[in-house]
Amino acid sequence: MVIYIYGEDTFRSRQYLSEQIIKFKQARDPQGYNVVILDAQKIEPGRILTEIVAAPFLAEKRLVVVENVLSISDKEFLEELIGRIKEKRIPDSNVVIFWQGEKFGKVKEIKELDAVLKKEKYNQEFALLEGAALSAWIAAEIKKRNGKISNPAISYLAQNTTGDIWYLMSLIDQLTAYASGEEIGLSQVNLFLDEKVDDNVFNMVEAVVNGNKKQAFKLLEEQRRLGEDNFKIFSLIVWQFRILLSARSLFEASENMSSDAMAKELSVHPFVLKKNLAFIKRYNKKQLSDIYAQLLDMDFKAKTGQADLGLSLDLLINRI
Repeated sequence: MVIYIYGEDTFRSRQYLSEQIIKFKQARDPQGYNVVILDAQKIEPGRILTEIVAAPFLAEKRLVVVENVLSISDKEFLEELIGRIKEKRIPDSNVVIFWQGEKFGKVKEIKELDAVLKKEKYNQEFALLEGAALSAWIAAEIKKRNGKISNPAISYLAQNTTGDIWYLMSLIDQLTAYASGEEIGLSQVNLFLDEKVDDNVFNMVEAVVNGNKKQAFKLLEEQRRLGEDNFKIFSLIVWQFRILLSARSLFEASENMSSDAMAKELSVHPFVLKKNLAFIKRYNKKQLSDIYAQLLDMDFKAKTGQADLGLSLDLLINRI
């Protein structure tokens, strides 16, 4: 029997793999004498072939787990493995689980092996959870720990963790312990969540400069619905344009400077700088300076009571 477990959600796929190993031990091999776990990236390919055809030791069945075999580049081995799976040349006494959690290798045999494994009767994909499915998963995990959580807190967690279940599990454990039976709300979530609101603001800024007002207003209203204060949203927008303006100035001063060097000069994370490069090259310094000046004027008027910041934000998006 061949089982293929794969997908971007390595937390749930790893969890599923562990469940299969436990079930096998309980049903067939309590001592674990016939359970072998191999990391294809760390051992000789020949060892994998030897193990998947080896006879069980004083038992009827043998379990062989091969991890990340689709990440290696040994063409001869991969061709042999593909042939064995296609031609059913793996002993009936052996259960072979192929678990894939790393990026695929680049040789063409990898795609063929992936296709062959997906044709097997027992294959399970674990795609990243999103939307309602992710929210339902969060609610279920909180309930498992006898905890309670508000719907806005669930939505906020789902939106700002981008389906990263490893990260979410850590947050859920911390939140349920902290709440001690009380309902988890947005205020508690904010204590533990490394916020990714800036990503949403970046998307909103991107929509604005691309002339997509509908998307910009949608993202702005989503943040308000989740309880974000207009001043917090505004401060993130100001920060975003400050980075854009500073990076544009640096780019004009030294076009050959690498993105990593620019990030170091501006004291921002390289990932943040790389996200902004498209804007930096598309808009000149004067355009960004004009927008930044408008933001400073908005800030002054809001703090001196001359204008409502929420309305000013709406007008800004409509105007840029």
